[in-house]
Amino acid sequence: CHHSIRSKLRGIYPKGLKFIWTKFMSKNLRSLPLTDPCLRRDKITKTDFYFIYIAIIGFLGIFSTTISKSPVLPLFVKDGLGGSDAILGLIAFFSPMAGMLFSFPIGFLMDKLGFKKLIWTSVAIFVASPLLYMSVTNAWMLIPVRFLHGLATAILIPIVTTAISIKYFANKGQKLGTFSSATLIGRTIAPIVGGFIISMVAAQHYPALFSYKAVYIMAFLAALPIIPLTIMLTRGDSVKAGNGNHLTWADFIAALKKFIGDHRMLTTALVEMAIYFCYGILETFLPGYLKGLHLDAKAIGLVFSIQIISIALSKPLFGKMADNIDKRFQIIAGIIVVGLSLFLTSFFVSYWLIALMSIFFGLGIALATVATATYIADITDKASLGSSMGALSSIMDVGQSTGPLIAGALITYYGSNALGFSIGTALCLLSATLFAIFNFRRAIPTKTAN
Repeated sequence: CHHSIRSKLRGIYPKGLKFIWTKFMSKNLRSLPLTDPCLRRDKITKTDFYFIYIAIIGFLGIFSTTISKSPVLPLFVKDGLGGSDAILGLIAFFSPMAGMLFSFPIGFLMDKLGFKKLIWTSVAIFVASPLLYMSVTNAWMLIPVRFLHGLATAILIPIVTTAISIKYFANKGQKLGTFSSATLIGRTIAPIVGGFIISMVAAQHYPALFSYKAVYIMAFLAALPIIPLTIMLTRGDSVKAGNGNHLTWADFIAALKKFIGDHRMLTTALVEMAIYFCYGILETFLPGYLKGLHLDAKAIGLVFSIQIISIALSKPLFGKMADNIDKRFQIIAGIIVVGLSLFLTSFFVSYWLIALMSIFFGLGIALATVATATYIADITDKASLGSSMGALSSIMDVGQSTGPLIAGALITYYGSNALGFSIGTALCLLSATLFAIFNFRRAIPTKTAN
């Protein structure tokens, strides 16, 4: 195979073999005829399977961690362990803390240690965490368990987005969108499966505690296939081997300063934060607003279902769009759609208009967020791409956690949903303005995959 490939290369580049191989891998693979069976098998089929493995790992990992939380966790805390609402609130507070605290350090470790070591750490946590739920004897023990389970996701998302951005640089937007849709599908069906298991076990007149632990058995079984998939994913050379095993605080601080000091990356992360700030507001307070309009639970659930479907279906399409147009315009368009649809939702009383706004809100999220990740990959050098992706993920979690807190305070004090929703819209417009100011000063650098 190598002889047949190199024979083609000699007719294209007369220079050294290393130069030839680099140029071939980055630019000329598509231009060569695919008549050579070994070329076709090694360079196309293997890459496709690589992404399939990643997508399934993302689906199973997010399914496992979500089914461990919704709807079983509140029931397990209150009915199974006799916990109070205060303890449940603390568990809910600490669950996303792993993402906020560790996404950037994980991205930094990705740059230093490489993909393989970190993906196996994430897999070990995904598999072990469901077993820990079954061993708890009081509600307080769930705080470290939920934190640990959240750490698995905090590791998985930044390292996988970094790996995809490197391996599929030319069409990273489409691949990142497809991967995100795979995780979103896992997040969507997990509560349905969890609720079904609880109902089925309860129908057999088993103790309530057993029905909850049955869900965690399902979470464990869902995580097990990740092990062979990761073995197949990491066979051979890692997509990113890392640039050294020597880790120092100075390197970490330098990476953090580099991200904060780059106005383009920082304002892109602020856009991501504003979007999930709005998402946190909508998912927290829209159900209560719809209930006040005398809508039943099925109608409320439908509003969120069509929103999730709109995100899942449109992300691969918008990702492909991001590969072919100026991502900066796509980011601004997406965040404006998010902000306006959130603002208008608080003034509508028609169910169908609110459902329409929910669809637009989902489309805006898909349009902007798939472009932010690809744009970060465009403006970041490969050596620090993991740190940048980790910072993006960390700031996103900050937005989703603080949105309900700030909007809830305004809604409680002033008694106005419109005011609480408007704070999200204002943040969207502010972040879009800052993004435009700092990102249209220069053209996006043209890079090729390394």
